Amino acid sequence: MQPNMPREAELRERLALVCQRLYQKDLIAAGDGNVSLRLDAERVLVTPSGFHKGFIRPDELIITDLHGRKLRGTHKPSSEFAMHALIYAERPDVFAVVHAHPPHTVALALAGVSLTECVLSETCLLLGQVPTAPYSTPTTQEVPDSLRPYVRSANAIVMHRHGALTMGKTVEEAWQRMEAVEHSAKIICAARAIGDVKPLPVKESQKLEQLAQSLGIPRPPEPPCPPSSPSESALIEAVLRKLKGQ
Repeated sequence: MQPNMPREAELRERLALVCQRLYQKDLIAAGDGNVSLRLDAERVLVTPSGFHKGFIRPDELIITDLHGRKLRGTHKPSSEFAMHALIYAERPDVFAVVHAHPPHTVALALAGVSLTECVLSETCLLLGQVPTAPYSTPTTQEVPDSLRPYVRSANAIVMHRHGALTMGKTVEEAWQRMEAVEHSAKIICAARAIGDVKPLPVKESQKLEQLAQSLGIPRPPEPPCPPSSPSESALIEAVLRKLKGQ
């Protein structure tokens, strides 16, 4: 774990504050979303199921093990903890996960617009590629199964017809990545309402990636997956359904 980890009380305050920011920025509504962070090598602090995260109190947060089994707390842990468990298992560099329902990000995915291609230079520097995982039924094993191909090669993932998932070394870093995803989506939505939006040439995208490396901007442990076209996404969904015997 990270050296000099803050005390639990401080981490509870920080996680609750991020939940409030998600609501204030219109990234969640009602019972949407869930946030977690690692307390140590064995325990996770996570939002409870069914709560309005915009008004969550630090004492209402739940402590679980890395598989989502409750260790301490009055309420049930998030019903979508499986995606958090996947991230912590696959990404030892990650200590916090944010799941929200950013409206412009979801809208672009519904319209078949991918955020994988580099359009805005600063977003590409901060996030790298942002893939879109195929649709999966919320709260089921389908969710981590659909995310698994992307979690080691991305720090932000759009979840088709659902929301988005970001991760980071701190809960603040994970939150900032979620904010950056939605900010980028807002600009792209506005630009598409005016005219065509073209991505940066590959050469320029490569230069940005080199710049990110030279600046020490964090990147996931594996290179990004090749961009998926809408037809490829549909094929992935079909394969997943076939594997599940549907």
